[in-house]
Amino acid sequence: MTQAPAALQFTLFSRAGCTLCEEMLEQFLALPQAAQWQVVVLDVDADPGHRSRYGHKIPVLALNGELVCHGRLDTEELLKAVSLRHPTV
Repeated sequence: MTQAPAALQFTLFSRAGCTLCEEMLEQFLALPQAAQWQVVVLDVDADPGHRSRYGHKIPVLALNGELVCHGRLDTEELLKAVSLRHPTV
């Protein structure tokens, strides 16, 4: 019996009132593949560690804890990161 691949877990580090963050989320959700993926939006200011690490870079998109892109959605980098983890996606 083969195991199904683990779900891809994206995290979008954001903050209230961040227009770029809202744009990145909208663009992410508009991708045809996005229906297969999970995305969690975290307020970067809610955790001092996240604020220190990502606060000046938001929006930041991570896949399973690894940075994919920041500032603007980089679809090419996102798809490359996905294919490295799940070559059949």
